[in-house]
Amino acid sequence: MIRVAAAYVVALIVAAIWLIWGPTTSALWLDTLIADVLATLVVFAFSRRFRNSSFYDAYWSVIPPLMLIYWWWQGDFGIGDVRCWLVAVVVGVWAIRLTWNWASTFPGLHHEDWRYGMIRSDAGRWEWPADLFAIHLIPTLQVFLAMLPVYVTVTRPADGPIWLAAVAFVVGVGAIGLETVADAQLREFSRTRRPGEAMDRGLWAWSRHPNYFGEWMFWVALALFGIATSPGDAWWLVAGAIVMLAMFEGASIPMMERRSLARRPEYQRVIDRIPRFLPRPPRIGAHD
Repeated sequence: MIRVAAAYVVALIVAAIWLIWGPTTSALWLDTLIADVLATLVVFAFSRRFRNSSFYDAYWSVIPPLMLIYWWWQGDFGIGDVRCWLVAVVVGVWAIRLTWNWASTFPGLHHEDWRYGMIRSDAGRWEWPADLFAIHLIPTLQVFLAMLPVYVTVTRPADGPIWLAAVAFVVGVGAIGLETVADAQLREFSRTRRPGEAMDRGLWAWSRHPNYFGEWMFWVALALFGIATSPGDAWWLVAGAIVMLAMFEGASIPMMERRSLARRPEYQRVIDRIPRFLPRPPRIGAHD
């Protein structure tokens, strides 16, 4: 944990140096993006040095609240804007929960997320570029894109209805709650399951991946915050949420399904009975 923390301290110092003394582009969002990429490259260097790409794991949840704070500070709003506070609470709670969930389950640098090894193995001789782009840079760009509605919310005067910001807040809090419950149910199941048993209880009887659904709904909430601020930009403010959905449906979920089928043959019965992503009431015969 000390090594991971050191990597993030160095990454943030490099990003801060760029933002303070680097050449400006006259676009706050672009300056932040460059700093974000530089910080990612620092984390990547640590990943390669210690041969463990799980150095990047917490980056997903550590950087967004820092970007929000920086954007809000650099913007024209004071501390009294209600929309800014609503989105700050949602992002802050999400970041604390997700980072704590990672920190409390990370056993140390002898462990690496199994997906990273699969990505590098599938890439063959291109494993180094796969590590850089697929595991580090592309997720950074995805998160940045999905955070742009927050940028709009904390740097622009509001043009849209306040009730939509309230809806976004409710959706965001609900998404975080759904993720929290799903993770807790999975941890409890992992402690008591029999060999080869597949999870199909609680929220997991409504969706095979309720944690991913909750995570996606969090990014949808951020898109709603942006639309509540600038309705005319809705066409691109939803891009981040769409990209997140594509990642879950096109990469994360297929990898999880492939692994579950290989390790637990009875998982096929779960697939036959429970929807893959969007929750719905369980069919007759599913555990409740």
